[in-house]
Amino acid sequence: MNKLLPSLAIAILTTSIAAHAQSTDPGPLTGEWTKIQATDEFWAEGASTADVNKDGKGDLLCGPYWYAGPDFKTRTEIYPADRSYDRKMPDGTTAKTPGFKGVLSGENDYSKNFLNYTFDINADGWVDYIVVGFPGEQTFWYENPKGKEGHWKQHTILAVTDNESPIFVDLTGDKKPELLSMSGGFLGYAEADWSKPDQPWKWNAVSPNNNYHKFTHGIGYGDVNGDGEIDLLDSTGWWERPKNWDGKAVWKKHDIQLAGTQGASQIYVYDVNGDKKNDIITALMAHGYGMAWHEQTNDGGVVGWNRHVIVGGDVDGKNLEGETGVVFSQLHGVDLVDMNKDGLKDIVTGKRVWAHGPSGDAEPNAAGVLYWFELKREAGKAKFIPHLIDDNSGIGTQVMGADVNGDKKIDVVVGNKRGAFVFLRK
Repeated sequence: MNKLLPSLAIAILTTSIAAHAQSTDPGPLTGEWTKIQATDEFWAEGASTADVNKDGKGDLLCGPYWYAGPDFKTRTEIYPADRSYDRKMPDGTTAKTPGFKGVLSGENDYSKNFLNYTFDINADGWVDYIVVGFPGEQTFWYENPKGKEGHWKQHTILAVTDNESPIFVDLTGDKKPELLSMSGGFLGYAEADWSKPDQPWKWNAVSPNNNYHKFTHGIGYGDVNGDGEIDLLDSTGWWERPKNWDGKAVWKKHDIQLAGTQGASQIYVYDVNGDKKNDIITALMAHGYGMAWHEQTNDGGVVGWNRHVIVGGDVDGKNLEGETGVVFSQLHGVDLVDMNKDGLKDIVTGKRVWAHGPSGDAEPNAAGVLYWFELKREAGKAKFIPHLIDDNSGIGTQVMGADVNGDKKIDVVVGNKRGAFVFLRK
């Protein structure tokens, strides 16, 4: 686990609360969401959505299956669903149960599908499926068979994908995604030769070998200093992309303590308060407590950062009070998306379910909450308003906000140890 470097200039704008903060009561549900549980089997720590079969209806992809919208009752194998275990039933018998051990079994296991995404990789008009496997293992893309029966053809993107929160996103400005991750001790990204994307993708290291390992926490991207280049981030700061990068030079590191010693999850760069300087949004402890945005107070992103805590709790023995009053643990998946179409991006996150089983981490059996935090700006100030989506699902290492059913409203999809879920905005 990486040791965090000291911050150059970060003012921690927090106050103490009672020691050993516990998750707050999430309160009653608002009725704004229709919850659909596609399966209670544990196959993946994430989920994604796309129109797989080109019938005009959004589908759910999670683990080895895609679930046909709009009711998500019919599922089809993408790759072999060949994992099962003996589940102890209430009457003392055992039953062969598909998937990995999770909440359904009362025991803990880890899937081979940590995050997944969709994109038409081979530009044939049919969306493909990208699967980031268990940390340290391969990332694949599966070629959509264009409505034909059978498993999807598998192609390797990257043989060794480290970090627990890789992101599939356009980092080079070509409108096509790269795989942001760590590999072999380096921070960097895998980039396709789009004339032959079925070949393994090229790895581009941006850092020296910092011994990042497969279970490293915290990774992100965005234009921190406003120079038009996409920079990369880890839990200890940001890496400045050089102009006209030659593909070989190490990027310049700017140290900021963005998270606790354990590390963050997904990290985003966004102008939160509207002052034309990009800020940084991150969880403070992927397996503990806390969510914050780091306000950039000087141009250039080199010095001057104020931390504003959104979700509080115990971070490295220091109890932080969040502005929302909401406290829950294990914010291991984060998305940034305009949930209410007001032009401002909001935060979607929740409590990861059983990251290390029913007795591991902070409050492993507290309510499995799923929230979106609405960004509001007033008189040059920013604040986040919490909205509870659900209290009995949680997230995995990924959560995704997207318009699933085409009604122009942003929905949320989840895959975790409770199964696979779609939350439709009414």
